[in-house]
Amino acid sequence: MIAVIDYGVGNLFSLCSSLEAIGASTVVTNDPEVIKKADKILLPGVGAFEDAIGKLRDTGLDKVIIQEVKNGKKILGICLGLQLLFEKSYEYGEHEGLGLLKGSVVPMQGVIPPELKIPHIGWNSLHITRKHPIFKYVNEGDFVYFVHSYYATGCEESLLADTEYGAHLTAAVALENVTGTQFHPEKSGDIGLGILRGFCEWEDEK
Repeated sequence: MIAVIDYGVGNLFSLCSSLEAIGASTVVTNDPEVIKKADKILLPGVGAFEDAIGKLRDTGLDKVIIQEVKNGKKILGICLGLQLLFEKSYEYGEHEGLGLLKGSVVPMQGVIPPELKIPHIGWNSLHITRKHPIFKYVNEGDFVYFVHSYYATGCEESLLADTEYGAHLTAAVALENVTGTQFHPEKSGDIGLGILRGFCEWEDEK
C-alpha cells in the first residue's frame, strides 16, 4: 500500500486516478499510524514552499516522514513534494526543508534566458544520468509535463535526470530510498504512468 500524504496543498484527484489506473493500492492520509503501516510514501504538492513545509510541521507530519524514510521506507516527492525533500528553499525568503537530500531550491529567474517564460509550463524531454527503478519504463528523451518557477541545485549526488529550458534544470532525483520528480507524472501521459508503476514495483534490490 502506498500512502499519499494529504496536507492540504494539492489537488490529489489526478494523482490518485493515475495510481488507480495502474492498479496501485493507495490511501490518501494524514494519519501517522497509516503512514507507518504503508509500504511506500508519495509526497505531492503544489503552491508555495513556505506554506507547505509549515503545514507539515504544524501537523507533525514532517517528523513522521523523516523517521519513516530513515527507517528505510521508499518515498517519491512530486513537484513541490520533490523540493520539500531538500535542505533549503529560497522561495520568497529562506526556509528549511525536510533535509532528506543535499541541495537547495532556487529561482529560475536569472538562470534561464529572460525571453523564456516563468513559470516553466509544458512538455520537456528528459536527459537521464543513470539507471534507476523508477525509470524502468522511461527512455532517454521521453517528454514529461512541468509546472514550476524554482528548481533544485547543488544536488549532484542525487541527480537522476535533468531537462533543458535555457539551462540544465533538475528534473528527477534519487538517493537510496529517496526519489523525486520536478515534473508531474500524473499529467505526463503513458510516460508518467510508467514512472508511477516503476515506483510501485520498486523492490529492495539495488
